[in-house]
Amino acid sequence: MLKWLLRLLPISYMILIWVLSSLPHNAVVELPDSAFDRFFKESMHLVEFGILYLLLVGAAFTFKQPFTSKINLLLAVLACLYGVTDEIHQYFVPYRSATLIDVVKDVIGVAVAYWVISQAVFGKRFQKIGRFLESIKRVTAAGK
Repeated sequence: MLKWLLRLLPISYMILIWVLSSLPHNAVVELPDSAFDRFFKESMHLVEFGILYLLLVGAAFTFKQPFTSKINLLLAVLACLYGVTDEIHQYFVPYRSATLIDVVKDVIGVAVAYWVISQAVFGKRFQKIGRFLESIKRVTAAGK
C-alpha cells in the first residue's frame, strides 16, 4: 500500500499543480498585503517543483533497481520539464502569466533539492535523509 501511495503522489501533485495553474492567482488564497501576497506566490516557484522532484525521488525508491546518479538526474530533468510545461500551460490561461524568470525559479528549486538528495545518497552529507530514503526501499520491498 505504501509503495503505491509513494508512486501515485508525484502524479497527484502534478495534477494539483495543473489545476491550480488553471485558476486565477487569487482563487485559493489572497493575503491582505498585496506586496507580500505577490512575494509569497512568486517564491512558491522555488518550492513547488523542488517538492515535485522530491516526490519523484520517493517514488523511485519504491522500485527494485538501484537509485543511480543517472536516475537522480533524470528525475530532476523531469521535474524541470514539468515546470516548463506548467509555464506553457499558464501562457494559454487568460488570467495567468508565463515568464522565463518563473522557469528559472522552478529550476533553482529543483537544483537545490537535487543537490541535497545527491549529497544524501551519494555524498557524505545529510546522512539522515539518505537513511530515510533507504528505509523506503526496505519497507516497500518487504511489503510485496
